[in-house]
Amino acid sequence: MEVIVKKVNAKTVWVAGHRGMVGSAIHRQLVEKHYNVITAGRGELDLIDQTSVREWVAEKKPDAVVLAAAKVGGILANDTYPTDFLYNNLMIASNVIEASHRADVNRLLFLGSSCIYPKFAEQPIKEAALLTGSLESTNEWYAIAKIAGIKMCQAFRKQHGRNYISAMPTNLYGPGDNFDLQTSHVLPALIRKAHDAKRENAESITIWGTGSPRREFLHVDDCASACVLLLENYSGYEHVNVGSGEDVTILELAQTVCDIVGFSGKIVHDLSKPDGTPRKLMSADKLRSIGWRPSISLNDGIARVYDAFLEQLSTS
Repeated sequence: MEVIVKKVNAKTVWVAGHRGMVGSAIHRQLVEKHYNVITAGRGELDLIDQTSVREWVAEKKPDAVVLAAAKVGGILANDTYPTDFLYNNLMIASNVIEASHRADVNRLLFLGSSCIYPKFAEQPIKEAALLTGSLESTNEWYAIAKIAGIKMCQAFRKQHGRNYISAMPTNLYGPGDNFDLQTSHVLPALIRKAHDAKRENAESITIWGTGSPRREFLHVDDCASACVLLLENYSGYEHVNVGSGEDVTILELAQTVCDIVGFSGKIVHDLSKPDGTPRKLMSADKLRSIGWRPSISLNDGIARVYDAFLEQLSTS
């Protein structure tokens, strides 16, 4: 049964993964709302080490936990390092959730990914589509680990009465994104390609596949505001989609990026590379019923990210 609850009484919140793009955005917004936010860098705490995680949580005793830590990457990274994506993410989720329960932390928000859904799920994808079909093979390792995290939150809620919830963000972008062409997601990769092509006066940039797959994108600051809202106000067995409710084709996205970056060359298709899932648009009905709406348009968001990318280059 799902209910909307009054604001959760949590003064101290541990953001696990505070240096990542999502975790840092949530960290910023919690600080702005005057929460006492605690963190632990990799040098202080290895989330894959169960004993260390148990001891750290028992010592710090947060009122709530936001689990944003994960090993992430695009299609190429997922396909190249399946063991890393499966094992590391399984261990991170297992250790943090179990240690939180052991330390009597009664509020936890687990962050997953839209890749948990079947490859050919009915669009827009509702939360109930989980486990109704086969996953996209290029990122199934990551997806299985995230599904396990959702089920772990549900298990602790069912067996131990813990107020643990899960949110499934769509494709995110924003400050702190990864622009490495070998490991990045599609939007930052396109920004990097268009920027490099403009700088080198190249005639074209290359995108994977046909460019026909449709994808949904959400600025990470919008995602953070939704996550804080859920942390404060939502309690339910089922996970909640976090998305804009709108999608574009990869080709349209590439054209938009080129316009914003100022690259006027051609967009070439590498048809030897996979398209991935044909379409992935999540239903935002449940989140909107709680009172949330995105505030940053895709064009404005990409422009902000490109400005941040240029600033990053100037200081590196």
